[in-house]
Amino acid sequence: MDIAAVIYDFDGVIADSEILANSILADHVTALGLPTTVEQSVDLYTGRRWAELVTMIEGKVDKPLPLHFADDVKAATLERFRTELQPVPGALNFIQQFRFLPHCIASSSAMDRLTLCLDVLDLSEEFADRVFSAEDVENGKPAPDLFLHAADRLGVEPARCLVVEDSVAGVKAGVAADMIVVGLCAGAHIRPGHAERLRDAGAIMVAEHWSDIAEFLGTRV
Repeated sequence: MDIAAVIYDFDGVIADSEILANSILADHVTALGLPTTVEQSVDLYTGRRWAELVTMIEGKVDKPLPLHFADDVKAATLERFRTELQPVPGALNFIQQFRFLPHCIASSSAMDRLTLCLDVLDLSEEFADRVFSAEDVENGKPAPDLFLHAADRLGVEPARCLVVEDSVAGVKAGVAADMIVVGLCAGAHIRPGHAERLRDAGAIMVAEHWSDIAEFLGTRV
């Protein structure tokens, strides 16, 4: 069956933001008394909603997080994005090449963060009202809710949607939604063994470069 739409994850797929965000998060978690490296933060928290992160961190430190924790992390992260955020290499060319297909973003990030990052990357007009956040659904990734919501808004049946994901939770969500899921290992946060984890989660293929996904999609539209 031909692919009729592209659903993009955002952090680590379009925006090379994961290494920046996890650097901030690791510093703040370490300050709580739980030493955390950037690599550990990436492994544990990438692709998850903030509420889930809070539950995980509180479980590890065995106490509620400070009331200002979320605001402090958010403020520091957004400030870093304003000055340092770059696209994942090849992402902008891919988006331009396949913009004739219905396309959207379906991300675990909050909408205000997505809005800022899209503006920094000059992609706000490209995606317009086709930016969907975990805030839009009851269950975040790895549940299929967000991707199913995105497909419904695009008016394309799930089985004809291509999902591009960089996280295990995201791949599992796309598979659960009965979509065609490819894994991308092009972001600065990717570590050895990640491609195997994406394949194990159900990705039909794993690419190191956007050009590999372009070749894959070019034969299926």
